[in-house]
Amino acid sequence: MSTDNHAAEDAEHAGATEAADAHDTVEAVEAADAAGAEDLSDHAEADADLDLEGMDEDGEPAKSAKEETWEIAKTIFYALLIALVLRILLFQPFTIPSASMEPNLYEGDYIIVSKWDYGYSRHSIPLSPPLFHGRILGSQPRRGDIVVFKLPRDNKTDYIKRLIGLPGDRIQMRNNLLYINDRPVTDVVQGRVDVDTGYGFERSATTVRETLPGGKQITIQDFGPDGHLDNTGVYTVPAGYYFMMGDNRDNSIDSRVEQENGVGLVPAENLIGRADIILFSWKPGASLWKPWTWFTHLRPSRFFHSLK
Repeated sequence: MSTDNHAAEDAEHAGATEAADAHDTVEAVEAADAAGAEDLSDHAEADADLDLEGMDEDGEPAKSAKEETWEIAKTIFYALLIALVLRILLFQPFTIPSASMEPNLYEGDYIIVSKWDYGYSRHSIPLSPPLFHGRILGSQPRRGDIVVFKLPRDNKTDYIKRLIGLPGDRIQMRNNLLYINDRPVTDVVQGRVDVDTGYGFERSATTVRETLPGGKQITIQDFGPDGHLDNTGVYTVPAGYYFMMGDNRDNSIDSRVEQENGVGLVPAENLIGRADIILFSWKPGASLWKPWTWFTHLRPSRFFHSLK
């Protein structure tokens, strides 16, 4: 009886031990499964982070630094190309450097020149490359136009004057009066003004309204009848050339002065375009390197002034 009881107790004890071991085994498996799931979750999150790092805001693959640089370079190139085409074909800005076109243009005026009016030559292109000669789509300018052209003696320097003589014309100054084809130009005195000479003093000048052949009226400025260019010989304008004069008649080196020291006759190929409008204007002394002068030297009254 005692032996049977001991055997029964041993069997119960063994069963309990086996159950405990089985329970521990289940817990270990569950723990291992949980750890594995956590590892998988961590890997998934890491993979997701890596994927997001490679995407832009729109969910597209992000560009490398090299690709971004290339895109910026292309944008700059296209912008410069468009600006160059506009400059060659349509408009070009110029700054007036002197007083030779007063009272219509003042030193510091920033003007826009239209390029299509007279067609195109090699001088329509920056640096005037010798790609061709003559003019493409050329048309003759009108007497009285304010014209920008390349100085004939060097084909580099930009000049601006008023076109007075067309091919075949005879031009002369007699006693401070302009003659075109042996006929005096009608002029009417408008008044007197004090002009800054640029040498620290002012000088009295007369403003005169001239009527050119064809009826165009222009305003000029004159210091009096004793100027060294108030009496000249006769200039005959040959085919393919033009005669230019400054509106500030006694303060202009123009076609009245031979090419060696002045302008001389201007070939049609040297024309760049017609001055159309004063966009902005600054008084002398304004400088790109002195930002405060951009505002202190402004001449707003001359902004968007149409040229005639």
